[in-house]
Amino acid sequence: ETVSLVGVEVITRTCDLTDQKQISAELQHLVETWGTLDLLVNNAGVAFYGPTDTMSAEQWDWLLAINLHAPIQITRELLPLLLNRPEAHIVNVSSICGLVAGARFSAYQVSKFALQGFSEALRAEYSRQGLGVSSICPGPVTTRLFETAPCGRIGKKTPIPPRWICTTPQQVAQRTIKAIYSDQGLCLVGWVAYALYYLKRIAPWSLDLAHRLGRRKRMKKKAAQFALHSETRPVKTQAPESRSKAA
Repeated sequence: ETVSLVGVEVITRTCDLTDQKQISAELQHLVETWGTLDLLVNNAGVAFYGPTDTMSAEQWDWLLAINLHAPIQITRELLPLLLNRPEAHIVNVSSICGLVAGARFSAYQVSKFALQGFSEALRAEYSRQGLGVSSICPGPVTTRLFETAPCGRIGKKTPIPPRWICTTPQQVAQRTIKAIYSDQGLCLVGWVAYALYYLKRIAPWSLDLAHRLGRRKRMKKKAAQFALHSETRPVKTQAPESRSKAA
């Protein structure tokens, strides 16, 4: 609505990104309507919070279909249009989770690591043909991503990051526009993204050390619980055999 107010023609369409046939049909409608394409932004994404073993195969398929397979299909089918333009650009909205891994977001991180690799591959392959590719990697953003993310633990909710570590959608949009104009391959947004990215590049051992310390602490706790369980376990005693009376 806001864009329409300044005299720009806007077409709004709804599409199920888990349905490849529906995606192709919508893209065909786009091609028939406009005929040309200068900018493609792959922005849709979902998340799942919880240990990897709590996520079903169906949930994995659902998340990867939206976060990874859909952007790949959309990009692949629209590449001919983009390559026909002198300065076309692709924007893949990824995440710092596509560069630095953490706990309880494995499926989301798998999709974002793969999307980051896809972006780098496209940039290497088509830059000589005038096609720009930018991967946008923000830290936590004040959207409803965490609120709507299913949680793998029954009775639990996906934790929402505190606002003081989050960036805003407006800041992400502003940095994205700058990345397009400057043909920036990797665009970090927010101080959390910068901190984690450079920490991994400069001192990668520090992140591994944090994981090892956490594992060691958890192992000690589990060992103590196991020992306590063993001590409190009732010992089964066998009843003594009755002595036979002497004849």
